[in-house]
Amino acid sequence: MAEAYRRHDLLDVEPGAWGAALSERPDLAEAPHVAAWVEDGRPVILRRSYPGEAPRLVPVGLPLPPRDGKRRIGLTLPPEAVRPRRPLDLSDTRHACPPAWSETVEAAIALGERLGLAPRPFGSLLWQSLTGLPYLSDRSDLDLLWPIAGAVPPALLDGLAAIGARAPMRLDGEILLANGGGVNWRELDTAGPRGTVLVKHRDRLALREAAAILAGDPE
Repeated sequence: MAEAYRRHDLLDVEPGAWGAALSERPDLAEAPHVAAWVEDGRPVILRRSYPGEAPRLVPVGLPLPPRDGKRRIGLTLPPEAVRPRRPLDLSDTRHACPPAWSETVEAAIALGERLGLAPRPFGSLLWQSLTGLPYLSDRSDLDLLWPIAGAVPPALLDGLAAIGARAPMRLDGEILLANGGGVNWRELDTAGPRGTVLVKHRDRLALREAAAILAGDPE
């Protein structure tokens, strides 16, 4: 079912369905890598729905590397054409990280281990790890997802701020809530007990009190 997937989920696509979807998108005929994307064993990622898209279809996307225009490509696929792929943990992507990132990456992994959490990459590091194509540059951010089952541990926000303060790149990312929503950890850290934060879901955006998010209160 399309509703079973959440933002940032990785999905493998049935090759025939991929070809059928591309046949309806002549604008992608010359886009690098796209025609052979699925045949080359590469997944797509679940994205937010665009207005007007059929709710029964699965909204997916992929970004092209910077050297190929950094274009973000969005498609919709039938639910039966996709299947979930295991997400990559940050520890799975050490091989793709620039040497200058090593200390920051190890610090983030260690923070997760202390708190019983497994950070996951997204953005440039994720796609370079998955595809072998050159997504990372000197200007890339380290974007991490932090799945949380309940209340947000205060030590997580404090730890991320401390790691980010001495990192050679911008450390960014989202805390993934149990209901599938995602909130930027920097916004949550600076909102204060009376502030509000933007929560992104696959089909909507919502403003919520930061205190409720921190406490793990259901929406």
